[in-house]
Amino acid sequence: MEFTIRTTLNTSAESIYNAWLSSEGHTAMTGGEARITDQPGDEFTAWDGYISGKNLELTPPSRILQSWRTTEFEDQEEDSVLEIILKDKDGQTEITLIHSNLPAHGEQYKKGWDDHYFQPMSAYFNQ
Repeated sequence: MEFTIRTTLNTSAESIYNAWLSSEGHTAMTGGEARITDQPGDEFTAWDGYISGKNLELTPPSRILQSWRTTEFEDQEEDSVLEIILKDKDGQTEITLIHSNLPAHGEQYKKGWDDHYFQPMSAYFNQ
């Protein structure tokens, strides 16, 4: 299964990109502990170890492609693929999040992205 969701934040694409790929920034903008770098091939964890994956392709400051899974994935289930596209628009940034190769139970993550990423990120970048 696959879905695409979008939101707009009052900050630059570069600020979101840098925060997403920094342990300190990712933790601060979501509220869940993250261990992540801005290096292709590096593995990461987010939300206190609930999420794990690997940076596949990074195009600063406009695109992040990662393998992605949660502790709810079964061992035999493949990693999903997360693509984050950041576009500056009139002093704001449109985030397009494309989440693909999800298992059948993956529909729940659509709400999770809004509740645990987009809403806290909005509060963080609007401080």
